[in-house]
Amino acid sequence: MAKKQKPDISKEIAQLRDELNEHNRQYHTLDKPLISDAEYDALYRQLVSLEEAHPELVTPDSPTQRVGSAPLDGFTQVEHTVPMLSLANAFSLDDLADFDRRVKTRLKQDLRTKIDYAAEPKLDGLAVSLRYENGLLVQGATRGDGARGEDITQNLRTIWSLPITLTGKTPAVLEVRGEVFMRNADFDALNKAAEKEGRPRFVNPRNAAAGALRQLDPRKTAERKLSIYIYAMGLIDGMPKGVAQPMLHTDMLAWFKKMGLPINTESDLCRGSDACFAYYESLSDKRAGLAYAIDGVVFKVNDLALQESLGQVSRAPRWAIAQKFPAEEATTVVESIDFQVGRTGALTPVARLKSVFVGGVTVSNATLHNMDEVKRKDIRAGDTVVVRRAGDVIPEVVAIIPEKRPKKTTRTTLPKACPVCGSPVIESEEMAVSRCSGGLACGAQVKEGIKHFASRRAMDIDGLGDKLIEQLVDEHCIASVADLYRLTQEQIMALPRQGEKSASKVIAAIDKSRTTTFARFLFALGIREIGETSARHLAAEFGSLEKLQKADIERLKKVADVGQVMAQNIIGFFDNVQQREVVEQLINLGIHWPEVKPVGSTTESAGPLAGNTYVLTGTLSGMTRDEAGAQLRALGAKVTGSVSANTTAVIAGDKAGSKATKAEALGIALLDEEQLMTLLEQHND
Repeated sequence: MAKKQKPDISKEIAQLRDELNEHNRQYHTLDKPLISDAEYDALYRQLVSLEEAHPELVTPDSPTQRVGSAPLDGFTQVEHTVPMLSLANAFSLDDLADFDRRVKTRLKQDLRTKIDYAAEPKLDGLAVSLRYENGLLVQGATRGDGARGEDITQNLRTIWSLPITLTGKTPAVLEVRGEVFMRNADFDALNKAAEKEGRPRFVNPRNAAAGALRQLDPRKTAERKLSIYIYAMGLIDGMPKGVAQPMLHTDMLAWFKKMGLPINTESDLCRGSDACFAYYESLSDKRAGLAYAIDGVVFKVNDLALQESLGQVSRAPRWAIAQKFPAEEATTVVESIDFQVGRTGALTPVARLKSVFVGGVTVSNATLHNMDEVKRKDIRAGDTVVVRRAGDVIPEVVAIIPEKRPKKTTRTTLPKACPVCGSPVIESEEMAVSRCSGGLACGAQVKEGIKHFASRRAMDIDGLGDKLIEQLVDEHCIASVADLYRLTQEQIMALPRQGEKSASKVIAAIDKSRTTTFARFLFALGIREIGETSARHLAAEFGSLEKLQKADIERLKKVADVGQVMAQNIIGFFDNVQQREVVEQLINLGIHWPEVKPVGSTTESAGPLAGNTYVLTGTLSGMTRDEAGAQLRALGAKVTGSVSANTTAVIAGDKAGSKATKAEALGIALLDEEQLMTLLEQHND
C-alpha cells in the first residue's frame, strides 16, 4: 500500500516545495506577500511533516533545508573562476568628472559624448560569489583576496531572499556577485536581543553581517536575518536556447530578476556625468530613509562590450567607480562629559568632542543616552571613541577604543545635584533615566517645557522659536507657559534683533493659539509619557479637563494606551499645586477649545469610518496632514504612519514617496486629495 502512495506523496512534496519557494520569493525578494504568515507557517509545517516521514524525498532546494546542516569544523578555500575585483573610489564630484573623462579618453570618444552609466547604491556589506549549476545553488564564497575566498555555502543558504533554485531557463553554469547586508530593523532587533541577554551590542550592521557569515554553525547565521542583492556577473557558460546573453549591465540585472535573484530597486541608468551627479544627490537625500546602510554610489559603464574594452588596472576595473558619501563614522577624543536637563527634568549625558567631520558636518557633541549606556560602554573623558552620524540623527558614541585610553582616567558618575538649578537628582531603580527634582523651579525645565508647549504639534505658536524662548526666559519676561499670554509686543521688541514686524507676528500667533483642541492642550502640557495619541484618547474619553482631573488611577487605566505609570504621571501632574495653578491661569487667560462629547471609549471605533486605517503621505494643498488626520479620526478611522497589509488606503498628496510605492506593491488603494475631500464630505453629511 505504501509503495502505491509514494508517487502521490512525492508529487505533493514537490508542489508544497515549489509553492513555499514562490512565497519566499514574493515576500523576501519582491516585497509582495501573497499569503499571511499564519498560512505560510501552516504550509511549512505540512512540508516538514511529510519530509520527516519520507526523508528520501528531501531535496537540496527544499525550504526546510535552509537551516539544517551540522556545524562546520572550518571553512575550505575556494578559488574564484573569475577574480572578484575591488573598486576605485571617488570622494568628490570632481573625482567623478575625472573618471568620466578618463573613460571617454580610453574609448577615444569625443569629450562631449554622454556615456551611459548603470548606477546603484553602494551597500555597506560583504561581497560574495555565488555559483549556480543548472539553476541550483551549489557554492557560495567570500571575496577573500579577490583570487580566492572561503566556502560559506551553508551560511548563504540561510538568507531567505536568496533563491536556492533559479526560475525559468537558466545557463548550465552561472556565477554571480552580490552583497550580503543586514537591514536596519533587523540590526536593531539583534542589538535589543543582545542587551536583553546581557551580551555586547554590535557596532554596526556590517560587523553583524560579517560575523554571521563567519559562523561555523549555520543555525547561528540564520538568527541574524541577513539580506542580499545581486549586482554583477562572474562567469556564464551554456546559455539556454532562445535566451540572448545580455549586452548591457541594466539588461543583465533585469535578467537576474527574471530568474528570481534579488536586485536593488534603487538601481538606475544615468546618461552622462550630469545625470550621475543628480543620481548621487538624490540618493544622498534618500539615504537616511533607506531600510539599509549605504556608503556611496557605484557607477559602471553600462555597455558590457565597452567594459571589456576598458579592462582593468591592478585589481580594479577601469569601467567602474565608487562615489563615496561623506563618512558617517569617525574617530575622535572625548574632551569632557556634561549633563543636559530636559523639559521633564531628565538628565542626559553628552560627550563634548574634539571637533570631527562626519556625515557631512562638523560634530563636536554626541549623545550618550543615559547612565546605563555610559556604564556599559565605560565612556570616560579622555577616551578615543568612534562617533556615528546617520542623516539628521543626533551623533552618538558607538564605541571606545580601549588601547588608546590615557592613564589616570576616572569613571563617569551621575551628579548628585542638578547642573542647572542645584536641586537633588533622583535616581530611579525601575528606569534608566535620572531626573532633577526642581520641577518648575529649574530653569532648564521651564525653557524646554515652553518650547514643547509652543511647538507645531502642540499649541503651534508660529514664530516663537527656541532662541526667542530662551531670550524671553533669560530676560525674565516669562517664567511659565502662562506668561506667554501676558506678553506684550513692547517686551519682545526690547530684545536684541527683534523688530516691530516680527514682534507683532509673534503676538498674533500667541493670540491665535488661544483657540485649540482639548487633545492639543493636553499634549502641550508636557505630562510625562503623554504623547499625541494618548492625549487624543484622553480627550475623547473624558471630554473635559474637569473630568480628567477628577479621574483616579483605575479609571485612567481603562483608557486605551494608558497604563499604571502613565496614569500615575497624570495624577501626579494635576496633584502638583504649581502645575495646577499654571493650568488654571491658562484657562483664565483665554485658552479654550470646542466642546468634546465623551465617547466612553478611547479607541477610534465610533463613526462611519470605524475599522478603517489610513496613512497620509506627501503634501496636501487644502489642509495639513495633521488636520486631515484629525478629520479622519473624528469619523472613527485609525490614522497610522506606516503602510501594512491592514491599511485601508494611502492618501497621497504632492511628492508622495515610498509609502505610496509600498501601497502599490501591496495592492492597497491610493487616494488623491480630491478623493479624500469626497470621502470626508460623504461621511460628514
